[in-house]
Amino acid sequence: MGRPIRVLVVDDSPVVRQILVSMLESVPDFQVVGQAKDGEEAIRLTARLRPNVITMDIRMPRIDGLEAITKIMSTTPTPIVVVAASIYEPDRNIAFSAIEAGALTVVEKPRGINPEAYEVAREQLVTTIRLMADVQVVTLRPDRRSSAARLDRIVVEDAFGKSTQIELIAIAASTGGPGALREIFRQLPGDLVIPIVVVQHITSGFAQGFAQWLDGETALHVALAQEGDRLVGGRVLIAPDDTHLTVTPGGIVRLDHSDPVRGQRPSATCLFNSVAYAYGSASVGIVLTGMGDDGAEGLEKLQQVGGHVVAQDEESCVVFGMPKAVIDRRIVDRIMTPEKIASLLIYFDHQRKAKQSKKECNDLDLDLDLDLDKEPCKLGVAE
Repeated sequence: MGRPIRVLVVDDSPVVRQILVSMLESVPDFQVVGQAKDGEEAIRLTARLRPNVITMDIRMPRIDGLEAITKIMSTTPTPIVVVAASIYEPDRNIAFSAIEAGALTVVEKPRGINPEAYEVAREQLVTTIRLMADVQVVTLRPDRRSSAARLDRIVVEDAFGKSTQIELIAIAASTGGPGALREIFRQLPGDLVIPIVVVQHITSGFAQGFAQWLDGETALHVALAQEGDRLVGGRVLIAPDDTHLTVTPGGIVRLDHSDPVRGQRPSATCLFNSVAYAYGSASVGIVLTGMGDDGAEGLEKLQQVGGHVVAQDEESCVVFGMPKAVIDRRIVDRIMTPEKIASLLIYFDHQRKAKQSKKECNDLDLDLDLDLDKEPCKLGVAE
């Protein structure tokens, strides 16, 4: 056996700490090196004990989890897993602010004494901590809002040789996805004309809070998808908890609770399959950081019909599993950072707006019998 995974448990409730410690110490290669009852103690113990992973509560006295994460990531960068109660809306919303502060992911706090539920929570916690222990974190970088709306010329000059008239953007992500999506969406304009749909693997009970958090972080409108929603520009629709999301050729959202696909519901492969059928070459499929290989089969179909396939680069991923699965199939057009992905989407948005403006010019010429050689139609197309 190699070196144990050293964990610091942070929670103001002695009962919750006891449950978490019991869960972790049942794993042979896990070692709980310390317990903290508030954020102040967590900061001090992190500096002294140097754990591999921290489990962090949010609502605590003196210094709360959010402030503790900010300070830890600026002084002693450590992988942090937020353990929050999904049944409390404030916890759900604050949990994603913790990701903004530097935490890597969120899991649900164990609740109740049902043996089956306990085992599910234990397995999720253990799997997440084991995965996070291998993540290399760095001192939290400063905010990069200033790069918003900057169009990367390198991206513009080479659009794969495929159609640049994109009608739908579909994105899949898992572990580390909230941070990557936030980085992309914060750079996109609120008047983006291309609809966006997202499958984000997330702990049950947190999808609504996730959508609300993203909605407050971007000029776009972000919401949980509902059956029958129409895909429109400026809006991002997120797959709800435990629900497959697909789209139709008419731009309508369909939700269903059919069997999981390769263990996943929502399934990125289900989404990408429907996008390939409904939008073909007028679509772009993006796979971001995450464990496993969900989405790879669906992106292969999308690539076969001429759609754009983009994968996040390894260096910027929290977990490289999902992008690697797509890259290994040799179906990727581009491997990019979230910032570059945003630039690419802005480019596609410019192309779509230019086409729509040209159509409006032609419509004016038809309806008003304008001579466009004498009266050019100027509709504010971005240069």
